[in-house]
Amino acid sequence: MTTSDEAKKAPAKDPWDLPDVSDLVVGVLGGTGDQGRGLAYRLAKAGQRVIIGSGAAERARAAAEELGLGIEGLDNAECARRSDIVIVAVPWDGHAKTLEALRAELAGKLVVDCVNPLGFDKQGAYALKPAEGSAAEQAAALLPESRVTAAFHHLSAVLLSDPEIAEIDTDVMVLGEKRADTDLVQALAARIPGMRGVFAGRLRNAHQVESLVANLISTNRRYKAHAGLRVTDV
Repeated sequence: MTTSDEAKKAPAKDPWDLPDVSDLVVGVLGGTGDQGRGLAYRLAKAGQRVIIGSGAAERARAAAEELGLGIEGLDNAECARRSDIVIVAVPWDGHAKTLEALRAELAGKLVVDCVNPLGFDKQGAYALKPAEGSAAEQAAALLPESRVTAAFHHLSAVLLSDPEIAEIDTDVMVLGEKRADTDLVQALAARIPGMRGVFAGRLRNAHQVESLVANLISTNRRYKAHAGLRVTDV
């Protein structure tokens, strides 16, 4: 039997057979902002080792001390160096500048971009489209030696940070170029009770996922809610 014949007969991998990520260190760039703090808190509460990064180390340390749970606070560069997986949760207007400055520290790392390029006017939130197509694609262009994925866009910072809420009932859309990388991010999302990571395509599809946040903001304002997403039939 040839190798190609063996490949044809091999059973397809179960898409829910995800790797163990419990020993990986997760860094959160922008960990002093609402979204970053919320993600850091939930992952640390789930038992993950977490480092908060900030442009100013003292702000990162203050946020880490406030959150507790063994979270460390470091400047962005040291956070990137000491982490296995790095979540980018910085404001959109500082996205490119932050990543350009950390290109060397992020080389070889699994980077998870959760930044949503949005504008706001009297009519509410609306999606912006970067020249590269999306924030995630901008990250991939700026970090050619990193493994860039996109995830964690549609999470409520209020729910993430509320210690009274035991589970976050939502799915996380995960995008990336390599299945091994998206599997890791899906597994990381699943560490948070109630949450599930769902593969949603390659990075070229990230704009739709990022821009959907504008719709969720409108939903939340109308219904005074903290809406998330659930994908059915998977």
